[in-house]
Amino acid sequence: MPPGKRELARIERRLIATLTQACETAKAEIKGFTWLTHTADLNALPATLKVIWVFETEADKTLALTHAKARIFELTATALREADIDLTPSDRWVRFDSEQECLRTQGGNWRDRLARHTSS
Repeated sequence: MPPGKRELARIERRLIATLTQACETAKAEIKGFTWLTHTADLNALPATLKVIWVFETEADKTLALTHAKARIFELTATALREADIDLTPSDRWVRFDSEQECLRTQGGNWRDRLARHTSS
């Protein structure tokens, strides 16, 4: 039996809490990291979850991909595990972006930008 609305809301709250912890840790550890978010259809969570890590600039993003990608995946894995979501972070579930690129391509409109992440 699929989870009901109440269970899906509980999963979403738990995921937000654990990703918030990962975000706060990353802010202290990873240069240029500013925030993270996620998109998902809770009714199809394993197939649709995307965790998007946002950096200030493209240079910060590139540096993090070179030197901190393993740490980002580790923080994401911990958040998912603590939220009781059985997924192993990979390039399929974890995306990287920057404020600079959103401003350049979507005029700073993160709603439009995140819609792009959801469909890709």
